[in-house]
Amino acid sequence: MPAHAGHRLHTVPLGRVLDGLRAGGPLGMLERTGRQSGGALTRLDLGTFRPFLVTHPDHLRHVLRSHGANYRRGTAMWKAMGRLTGLGITGEGPRWRASRDLWSQCLSGGAHTLADATAASVAGAVADLERRVAAGATVDALAEMTHVVLRVVNPVFFGSRIPQQQCDRLAAAVAVAFDSLLWRMALPFVPLAVPMPGDRSFTRAARTVREILLPLISRARHEHHGGPDLMSRLLDGADADGCPLSDAHVAEDIVALFVAGSESSALTLTWVWVALAGHPEVAAEVRREADAVVGGGPLRPEHARGLVFTRRVLAEVCRLYAMAWAVPRTAVAADVVDGVTIPAGATVVLSPYLTHRLPAFWERPLRFDPGRFAEERVRGRHPLAYLPFGDGPHQCVGQSFFLQQAALVVAAMTSRFRIAVPAPAEPRAAVALRPRSRVGLVLTPH
Repeated sequence: MPAHAGHRLHTVPLGRVLDGLRAGGPLGMLERTGRQSGGALTRLDLGTFRPFLVTHPDHLRHVLRSHGANYRRGTAMWKAMGRLTGLGITGEGPRWRASRDLWSQCLSGGAHTLADATAASVAGAVADLERRVAAGATVDALAEMTHVVLRVVNPVFFGSRIPQQQCDRLAAAVAVAFDSLLWRMALPFVPLAVPMPGDRSFTRAARTVREILLPLISRARHEHHGGPDLMSRLLDGADADGCPLSDAHVAEDIVALFVAGSESSALTLTWVWVALAGHPEVAAEVRREADAVVGGGPLRPEHARGLVFTRRVLAEVCRLYAMAWAVPRTAVAADVVDGVTIPAGATVVLSPYLTHRLPAFWERPLRFDPGRFAEERVRGRHPLAYLPFGDGPHQCVGQSFFLQQAALVVAAMTSRFRIAVPAPAEPRAAVALRPRSRVGLVLTPH
Protein backbone atom coordinates (compact mmCIF):
# COMPACT_ATOMS: atom_id res chain seq x y z
CA MET A 1 0.00 0.00 0.00
CA PRO A 2 1.40 3.49 -0.81
CA ALA A 3 2.94 5.20 2.19
CA HIS A 4 0.55 8.15 2.04
CA ALA A 5 -2.39 5.82 2.56
CA GLY A 6 -1.06 3.84 5.47
CA HIS A 7 -2.02 4.10 9.13
CA ARG A 8 -2.82 7.78 9.14
CA LEU A 9 -6.01 9.71 9.75
CA HIS A 10 -6.25 13.16 8.23
CA THR A 11 -8.59 15.36 10.27
CA VAL A 12 -10.23 18.54 9.01
CA PRO A 13 -11.42 20.75 11.92
CA LEU A 14 -14.73 22.57 11.76
CA GLY A 15 -13.12 25.95 11.08
CA ARG A 16 -11.35 24.67 7.98
CA VAL A 17 -14.49 22.93 6.76
CA LEU A 18 -16.42 26.20 7.07
CA ASP A 19 -13.61 28.15 5.38
CA GLY A 20 -13.66 25.68 2.50
CA LEU A 21 -17.44 25.89 2.18
CA ARG A 22 -17.32 29.69 2.11
CA ALA A 23 -14.54 29.74 -0.45
CA GLY A 24 -15.83 27.16 -2.90
CA GLY A 25 -19.05 25.55 -1.72
CA PRO A 26 -19.34 21.80 -1.03
CA LEU A 27 -17.43 20.78 -4.15
CA GLY A 28 -14.64 23.29 -3.58
CA MET A 29 -14.30 22.18 0.04
CA LEU A 30 -14.16 18.56 -1.09
CA GLU A 31 -11.47 19.28 -3.71
CA ARG A 32 -9.39 21.19 -1.18
CA THR A 33 -9.70 18.35 1.33
CA GLY A 34 -8.74 15.81 -1.31
CA ARG A 35 -5.59 17.72 -2.27
CA GLN A 36 -4.51 17.99 1.37
CA SER A 37 -5.25 14.38 2.34
CA GLY A 38 -3.63 12.74 -0.68
CA GLY A 39 -5.84 9.68 -0.38
CA ALA A 40 -5.54 9.21 3.38
CA LEU A 41 -8.65 8.42 5.38
CA THR A 42 -10.12 11.75 6.41
CA ARG A 43 -12.48 12.74 9.20
CA LEU A 44 -14.51 15.90 8.65
CA ASP A 45 -15.45 17.72 11.86
CA LEU A 46 -18.99 19.02 11.33
CA GLY A 47 -19.82 19.44 14.98
CA THR A 48 -21.79 16.44 16.21
CA PHE A 49 -21.56 14.88 12.74
CA ARG A 50 -18.05 13.58 11.94
CA PRO A 51 -18.07 11.50 8.75
CA PHE A 52 -15.05 9.69 7.33
CA LEU A 53 -14.08 10.50 3.74
CA VAL A 54 -12.81 7.43 1.85
CA THR A 55 -11.01 7.97 -1.46
CA HIS A 56 -7.98 5.67 -1.71
CA PRO A 57 -8.67 2.60 -3.92
CA ASP A 58 -7.30 0.21 -1.26
CA HIS A 59 -9.69 1.66 1.32
CA LEU A 60 -12.53 1.49 -1.18
CA ARG A 61 -11.80 -2.19 -1.75
CA HIS A 62 -12.13 -2.74 2.00
CA VAL A 63 -15.43 -0.83 2.25
CA LEU A 64 -17.07 -1.99 -0.96
CA ARG A 65 -15.74 -5.52 -1.41
CA SER A 66 -13.97 -7.34 1.42
CA HIS A 67 -16.15 -5.81 4.18
CA GLY A 68 -19.06 -4.59 2.08
CA ALA A 69 -21.71 -6.16 4.31
CA ASN A 70 -20.61 -3.85 7.14
CA TYR A 71 -21.17 -0.65 5.16
CA ARG A 72 -24.81 -0.24 4.34
CA ARG A 73 -27.18 2.33 2.98
CA GLY A 74 -28.84 3.95 5.93
CA THR A 75 -27.63 7.52 5.96
CA ALA A 76 -29.57 10.77 5.54
CA MET A 77 -29.20 10.68 1.75
CA TRP A 78 -30.76 7.23 1.38
CA LYS A 79 -33.52 7.93 3.91
CA ALA A 80 -34.43 11.16 2.13
CA MET A 81 -34.42 9.46 -1.28
CA GLY A 82 -36.45 6.59 0.14
CA ARG A 83 -39.45 8.91 0.51
CA LEU A 84 -39.71 8.70 -3.27
CA THR A 85 -37.87 5.50 -4.20
CA GLY A 86 -38.92 3.22 -1.35
CA LEU A 87 -36.65 0.46 -0.05
CA GLY A 88 -36.37 -1.67 -3.17
CA ILE A 89 -33.50 -1.03 -5.58
CA THR A 90 -32.16 1.82 -3.38
CA GLY A 91 -32.47 -0.14 -0.13
CA GLU A 92 -30.77 -3.13 1.50
CA GLY A 93 -31.58 -6.71 2.37
CA PRO A 94 -33.93 -9.20 0.68
CA ARG A 95 -36.19 -6.59 -0.91
CA TRP A 96 -33.21 -4.84 -2.48
CA ARG A 97 -31.80 -8.15 -3.73
CA ALA A 98 -35.13 -9.09 -5.35
CA SER A 99 -35.34 -5.70 -7.08
CA ARG A 100 -31.73 -5.83 -8.24
CA ASP A 101 -32.07 -9.35 -9.62
CA LEU A 102 -35.17 -8.30 -11.55
CA TRP A 103 -33.48 -5.23 -13.03
CA SER A 104 -30.41 -7.25 -14.01
CA GLN A 105 -32.65 -9.76 -15.79
CA CYS A 106 -34.56 -6.94 -17.47
CA LEU A 107 -31.44 -5.30 -18.84
CA SER A 108 -29.91 -8.57 -20.06
CA GLY A 109 -32.89 -10.76 -20.95
CA GLY A 110 -34.39 -8.30 -23.43
CA ALA A 111 -31.10 -6.77 -24.45
CA HIS A 112 -31.48 -7.24 -28.22
CA THR A 113 -34.98 -5.81 -28.40
CA LEU A 114 -34.03 -2.94 -26.08
CA ALA A 115 -30.97 -2.20 -28.22
CA ASP A 116 -33.11 -1.94 -31.37
CA ALA A 117 -35.51 0.43 -29.59
CA THR A 118 -32.60 2.50 -28.30
CA ALA A 119 -30.97 3.00 -31.71
CA ALA A 120 -34.27 3.91 -33.39
CA SER A 121 -35.20 6.32 -30.59
CA VAL A 122 -31.83 8.08 -30.64
CA ALA A 123 -31.97 8.52 -34.41
CA GLY A 124 -35.53 9.86 -34.22
CA ALA A 125 -34.76 12.27 -31.39
CA VAL A 126 -31.69 13.76 -33.10
CA ALA A 127 -33.55 14.08 -36.41
CA ASP A 128 -36.36 15.86 -34.56
CA LEU A 129 -33.82 18.23 -33.00
CA GLU A 130 -32.48 19.09 -36.45
CA ARG A 131 -36.00 19.88 -37.66
CA ARG A 132 -36.80 22.05 -34.65
CA VAL A 133 -33.61 24.11 -34.42
CA ALA A 134 -32.59 26.80 -36.86
CA ALA A 135 -28.99 26.70 -38.12
CA GLY A 136 -26.65 28.43 -35.72
CA ALA A 137 -29.25 28.59 -32.95
CA THR A 138 -28.20 28.25 -29.32
CA VAL A 139 -30.12 25.67 -27.32
CA ASP A 140 -30.04 24.56 -23.70
CA ALA A 141 -27.74 21.52 -23.63
CA LEU A 142 -29.30 19.82 -20.62
CA ALA A 143 -32.87 20.38 -21.85
CA GLU A 144 -32.08 18.95 -25.29
CA MET A 145 -30.07 15.99 -23.96
CA THR A 146 -32.95 15.26 -21.58
CA HIS A 147 -35.36 15.33 -24.53
CA VAL A 148 -33.16 12.89 -26.48
CA VAL A 149 -32.68 10.55 -23.53
CA LEU A 150 -36.40 10.49 -22.73
CA ARG A 151 -37.16 9.40 -26.28
CA VAL A 152 -35.09 6.31 -25.41
CA VAL A 153 -36.46 5.86 -21.90
CA ASN A 154 -40.12 5.78 -22.95
CA PRO A 155 -40.02 2.58 -25.07
CA VAL A 156 -37.34 0.90 -22.95
CA PHE A 157 -38.95 1.60 -19.58
CA PHE A 158 -42.64 1.81 -20.47
CA GLY A 159 -43.06 0.12 -23.84
CA SER A 160 -44.25 3.54 -25.12
CA ARG A 161 -47.46 3.13 -23.12
CA ILE A 162 -47.62 6.83 -22.34
CA PRO A 163 -47.41 9.85 -24.67
CA GLN A 164 -43.94 11.37 -24.89
CA GLN A 165 -45.26 14.60 -23.36
CA GLN A 166 -46.36 12.66 -20.28
CA CYS A 167 -42.95 10.99 -20.05
CA ASP A 168 -41.33 14.43 -20.17
CA ARG A 169 -43.67 15.62 -17.40
CA LEU A 170 -42.70 12.63 -15.25
CA ALA A 171 -39.00 13.36 -15.74
CA ALA A 172 -39.47 16.99 -14.74
CA ALA A 173 -41.35 15.99 -11.58
CA VAL A 174 -38.69 13.44 -10.59
CA ALA A 175 -35.95 16.05 -11.09
CA VAL A 176 -37.78 18.61 -8.93
CA ALA A 177 -38.40 16.02 -6.21
CA PHE A 178 -34.76 15.03 -5.96
CA ASP A 179 -33.47 18.60 -6.06
CA SER A 180 -35.88 19.40 -3.22
CA LEU A 181 -34.26 16.84 -0.92
CA LEU A 182 -30.98 18.67 -0.32
CA TRP A 183 -31.97 20.27 3.00
CA ARG A 184 -33.39 17.00 4.30
CA MET A 185 -30.13 15.27 3.41
CA ALA A 186 -28.01 18.00 5.02
CA LEU A 187 -30.07 18.09 8.27
CA PRO A 188 -31.27 14.51 8.81
CA PHE A 189 -32.02 15.05 12.50
CA VAL A 190 -34.88 17.49 11.75
CA PRO A 191 -38.25 15.65 12.10
CA LEU A 192 -40.47 15.46 9.02
CA ALA A 193 -43.12 17.36 10.97
CA VAL A 194 -40.86 20.43 11.01
CA PRO A 195 -41.14 22.34 7.68
CA MET A 196 -37.92 22.82 5.72
CA PRO A 197 -36.99 24.45 2.41
CA GLY A 198 -37.94 22.19 -0.47
CA ASP A 199 -40.70 20.30 1.37
CA ARG A 200 -43.58 21.85 -0.57
CA SER A 201 -41.84 21.34 -3.90
CA PHE A 202 -41.10 17.75 -2.97
CA THR A 203 -44.70 17.06 -1.96
CA ARG A 204 -46.10 18.51 -5.20
CA ALA A 205 -43.56 16.71 -7.37
CA ALA A 206 -44.03 13.37 -5.58
CA ARG A 207 -47.80 13.71 -6.04
CA THR A 208 -47.29 14.26 -9.77
CA VAL A 209 -45.05 11.21 -10.00
CA ARG A 210 -47.67 9.01 -8.32
CA GLU A 211 -50.51 10.47 -10.42
CA ILE A 212 -48.64 9.52 -13.60
CA LEU A 213 -47.13 6.17 -12.62
CA LEU A 214 -49.73 4.41 -10.51
CA PRO A 215 -52.58 4.50 -13.11
CA LEU A 216 -50.09 3.53 -15.81
CA ILE A 217 -48.89 0.51 -13.80
CA SER A 218 -52.43 -0.52 -12.87
CA ARG A 219 -53.51 -0.34 -16.51
CA ALA A 220 -50.47 -2.32 -17.67
CA ARG A 221 -51.10 -5.00 -15.04
CA HIS A 222 -54.75 -5.30 -16.11
CA GLU A 223 -53.94 -5.51 -19.82
CA HIS A 224 -50.92 -7.78 -19.23
CA HIS A 225 -49.57 -7.62 -22.76
CA GLY A 226 -46.08 -8.47 -21.58
CA GLY A 227 -43.07 -7.40 -23.59
CA PRO A 228 -39.34 -6.71 -23.20
CA ASP A 229 -39.82 -3.26 -21.61
CA LEU A 230 -38.72 -2.90 -18.01
CA MET A 231 -42.19 -2.22 -16.62
CA SER A 232 -43.53 -5.47 -18.07
CA ARG A 233 -40.61 -7.41 -16.59
CA LEU A 234 -41.25 -5.91 -13.15
CA LEU A 235 -44.96 -6.68 -13.34
CA ASP A 236 -44.09 -10.30 -14.12
CA GLY A 237 -41.54 -10.41 -11.28
CA ALA A 238 -41.76 -11.34 -7.62
CA ASP A 239 -40.49 -9.93 -4.34
CA ALA A 240 -38.27 -11.67 -1.80
CA ASP A 241 -41.23 -13.75 -0.56
CA GLY A 242 -42.19 -14.91 -4.04
CA CYS A 243 -45.26 -12.63 -4.20
CA PRO A 244 -45.95 -10.35 -7.20
CA LEU A 245 -44.56 -6.86 -6.77
CA SER A 246 -47.13 -4.33 -5.62
CA ASP A 247 -47.94 -1.34 -7.83
CA ALA A 248 -46.21 0.91 -5.27
CA HIS A 249 -43.04 -1.24 -5.36
CA VAL A 250 -42.97 -1.16 -9.18
CA ALA A 251 -43.47 2.62 -9.16
CA GLU A 252 -40.70 3.19 -6.61
CA ASP A 253 -38.20 1.04 -8.49
CA ILE A 254 -39.03 2.78 -11.76
CA VAL A 255 -38.46 6.19 -10.16
CA ALA A 256 -35.09 5.06 -8.75
CA LEU A 257 -33.87 3.77 -12.12
CA PHE A 258 -35.52 6.67 -13.94
CA VAL A 259 -33.05 9.03 -12.25
CA ALA A 260 -30.08 7.07 -13.55
CA GLY A 261 -31.69 6.37 -16.90
CA SER A 262 -32.73 9.93 -17.65
CA GLU A 263 -31.32 12.72 -15.49
CA SER A 264 -27.85 11.25 -14.89
CA SER A 265 -27.56 10.25 -18.55
CA ALA A 266 -28.61 13.71 -19.77
CA LEU A 267 -26.20 15.41 -17.36
CA THR A 268 -23.30 13.22 -18.48
CA LEU A 269 -24.06 13.95 -22.14
CA THR A 270 -24.14 17.65 -21.31
CA TRP A 271 -20.64 17.36 -19.84
CA VAL A 272 -19.54 15.53 -23.02
CA TRP A 273 -20.22 18.65 -25.10
CA VAL A 274 -18.44 20.84 -22.53
CA ALA A 275 -15.37 18.59 -22.68
CA LEU A 276 -15.33 18.32 -26.49
CA ALA A 277 -15.70 22.08 -26.88
CA GLY A 278 -12.51 22.54 -24.88
CA HIS A 279 -10.63 19.89 -26.89
CA PRO A 280 -11.31 20.37 -30.62
CA GLU A 281 -8.78 17.71 -31.62
CA VAL A 282 -10.72 15.12 -29.61
CA ALA A 283 -14.01 16.37 -31.06
CA ALA A 284 -12.59 15.98 -34.58
CA GLU A 285 -11.60 12.37 -33.85
CA VAL A 286 -15.10 11.65 -32.49
CA ARG A 287 -16.58 13.02 -35.73
CA ARG A 288 -14.19 10.97 -37.88
CA GLU A 289 -15.11 7.81 -36.00
CA ALA A 290 -18.85 8.50 -36.32
CA ASP A 291 -18.47 8.99 -40.07
CA ALA A 292 -16.43 5.79 -40.42
CA VAL A 293 -18.68 3.61 -38.25
CA VAL A 294 -22.15 4.93 -39.04
CA GLY A 295 -21.25 6.00 -42.56
CA GLY A 296 -24.31 8.15 -43.16
CA GLY A 297 -26.67 5.18 -42.95
CA PRO A 298 -29.34 4.47 -40.35
CA LEU A 299 -28.17 4.17 -36.76
CA ARG A 300 -28.01 0.54 -35.60
CA PRO A 301 -27.31 -1.06 -32.20
CA GLU A 302 -24.09 -2.71 -33.37
CA HIS A 303 -22.61 0.70 -34.16
CA ALA A 304 -22.13 1.25 -30.41
CA ARG A 305 -19.48 -1.50 -30.31
CA GLY A 306 -17.57 0.11 -33.16
CA LEU A 307 -17.45 3.53 -31.52
CA VAL A 308 -14.31 2.62 -29.55
CA PHE A 309 -12.81 6.11 -29.26
CA THR A 310 -16.20 7.63 -28.45
CA ARG A 311 -16.62 5.18 -25.58
CA ARG A 312 -13.20 6.23 -24.26
CA VAL A 313 -14.36 9.85 -24.39
CA LEU A 314 -17.45 8.88 -22.39
CA ALA A 315 -15.30 7.04 -19.84
CA GLU A 316 -13.08 10.10 -19.40
CA VAL A 317 -16.11 12.38 -19.01
CA CYS A 318 -17.43 10.00 -16.33
CA ARG A 319 -14.06 10.22 -14.60
CA LEU A 320 -13.92 14.01 -14.46
CA TYR A 321 -17.65 14.56 -13.92
CA ALA A 322 -18.69 11.62 -11.74
CA MET A 323 -22.43 12.00 -11.19
CA ALA A 324 -22.29 10.29 -7.78
CA TRP A 325 -19.70 12.74 -6.46
CA ALA A 326 -20.28 11.68 -2.83
CA VAL A 327 -21.91 8.42 -1.74
CA PRO A 328 -22.56 7.76 1.98
CA ARG A 329 -22.61 4.46 3.84
CA THR A 330 -23.10 3.60 7.52
CA ALA A 331 -20.80 1.25 9.44
CA VAL A 332 -22.97 -1.44 11.04
CA ALA A 333 -20.22 -2.57 13.44
CA ALA A 334 -16.92 -1.08 14.49
CA ASP A 335 -14.18 -1.76 11.97
CA VAL A 336 -10.53 -0.94 11.30
CA VAL A 337 -9.56 0.41 7.89
CA ASP A 338 -5.81 0.61 7.32
CA GLY A 339 -5.14 1.04 11.03
CA VAL A 340 -7.90 3.61 11.57
CA THR A 341 -10.86 2.69 13.79
CA ILE A 342 -14.30 3.31 12.27
CA PRO A 343 -16.87 3.30 15.11
CA ALA A 344 -20.18 1.48 14.79
CA GLY A 345 -22.79 3.84 13.38
CA ALA A 346 -20.22 6.13 11.76
CA THR A 347 -20.90 7.56 8.32
CA VAL A 348 -18.29 6.92 5.64
CA VAL A 349 -18.52 9.00 2.48
CA LEU A 350 -17.09 7.55 -0.72
CA SER A 351 -16.14 10.14 -3.30
CA PRO A 352 -15.47 8.89 -6.83
CA TYR A 353 -14.98 12.56 -7.74
CA LEU A 354 -11.87 12.68 -5.53
CA THR A 355 -10.69 9.14 -6.24
CA HIS A 356 -10.65 10.02 -9.95
CA ARG A 357 -8.31 12.91 -9.16
CA LEU A 358 -5.64 11.11 -7.10
CA PRO A 359 -2.24 11.82 -8.73
CA ALA A 360 -0.89 8.47 -7.50
CA PHE A 361 -3.28 6.72 -9.89
CA TRP A 362 -3.97 9.33 -12.57
CA GLU A 363 -1.15 11.19 -14.30
CA ARG A 364 -2.07 14.88 -14.59
CA PRO A 365 -5.54 14.05 -13.24
CA LEU A 366 -7.23 17.33 -14.20
CA ARG A 367 -6.27 16.91 -17.87
CA PHE A 368 -8.94 15.57 -20.24
CA ASP A 369 -7.36 12.52 -21.89
CA PRO A 370 -9.53 9.74 -23.39
CA GLY A 371 -6.32 7.77 -24.02
CA ARG A 372 -6.38 6.81 -20.35
CA PHE A 373 -8.97 4.22 -21.31
CA ALA A 374 -6.96 2.42 -23.98
CA GLU A 375 -6.93 -1.27 -23.05
CA GLU A 376 -3.24 -1.43 -22.14
CA ARG A 377 -3.56 1.51 -19.73
CA VAL A 378 -6.73 0.16 -18.12
CA ARG A 379 -5.07 -3.22 -17.44
CA GLY A 380 -2.33 -1.58 -15.39
CA ARG A 381 -4.64 0.49 -13.21
CA HIS A 382 -5.95 -0.31 -9.73
CA PRO A 383 -9.46 -1.77 -10.23
CA LEU A 384 -10.96 0.63 -7.66
CA ALA A 385 -9.28 3.77 -9.03
CA TYR A 386 -12.25 4.24 -11.36
CA LEU A 387 -15.81 3.78 -10.13
CA PRO A 388 -18.28 6.21 -11.75
CA PHE A 389 -20.94 3.50 -11.57
CA GLY A 390 -20.01 2.35 -8.08
CA ASP A 391 -18.64 -1.06 -7.19
CA GLY A 392 -19.57 -4.10 -5.17
CA PRO A 393 -23.13 -5.44 -4.83
CA HIS A 394 -24.67 -2.00 -5.39
CA GLN A 395 -22.86 -1.28 -8.66
CA CYS A 396 -25.20 0.36 -11.18
CA VAL A 397 -27.08 -2.30 -13.17
CA GLY A 398 -27.57 0.09 -16.10
CA GLN A 399 -23.91 0.77 -16.89
CA SER A 400 -23.81 -1.11 -20.21
CA PHE A 401 -27.17 0.31 -21.28
CA PHE A 402 -25.98 3.87 -20.58
CA LEU A 403 -22.70 3.46 -22.48
CA GLN A 404 -24.47 2.05 -25.53
CA GLN A 405 -27.13 4.76 -25.49
CA ALA A 406 -24.64 7.58 -24.92
CA ALA A 407 -22.23 6.43 -27.65
CA LEU A 408 -25.09 6.37 -30.16
CA VAL A 409 -26.26 9.85 -29.09
CA VAL A 410 -22.77 11.32 -29.49
CA ALA A 411 -22.33 9.69 -32.91
CA ALA A 412 -25.74 10.84 -34.12
CA MET A 413 -25.21 14.40 -32.89
CA THR A 414 -21.70 14.80 -34.30
CA SER A 415 -22.81 13.28 -37.64
CA ARG A 416 -25.56 15.89 -38.04
CA PHE A 417 -24.14 19.03 -36.36
CA ARG A 418 -21.09 21.12 -35.78
CA ILE A 419 -21.40 21.76 -32.06
CA ALA A 420 -19.98 24.69 -30.13
CA VAL A 421 -20.27 25.68 -26.48
CA PRO A 422 -19.96 29.49 -26.35
CA ALA A 423 -19.21 29.78 -22.61
CA PRO A 424 -17.27 27.58 -20.17
CA ALA A 425 -19.18 25.55 -17.61
CA GLU A 426 -18.29 24.69 -14.03
CA PRO A 427 -19.82 21.91 -11.92
CA ARG A 428 -21.74 22.37 -8.70
CA ALA A 429 -22.70 19.81 -6.10
CA ALA A 430 -26.37 18.89 -6.02
CA VAL A 431 -27.73 15.35 -5.63
CA ALA A 432 -25.85 14.76 -8.89
CA LEU A 433 -23.03 16.84 -10.42
CA ARG A 434 -24.81 19.63 -12.30
CA PRO A 435 -23.55 22.64 -14.30
CA ARG A 436 -23.45 25.82 -12.21
CA SER A 437 -25.31 27.68 -14.96
CA ARG A 438 -27.08 26.99 -18.24
CA VAL A 439 -24.87 25.29 -20.86
CA GLY A 440 -25.59 26.59 -24.33
CA LEU A 441 -25.03 24.56 -27.50
CA VAL A 442 -24.68 26.25 -30.86
CA LEU A 443 -25.86 23.70 -33.43
CA THR A 444 -25.01 24.09 -37.11
CA PRO A 445 -26.08 21.25 -39.45
CA HIS A 446 -23.27 19.83 -41.60
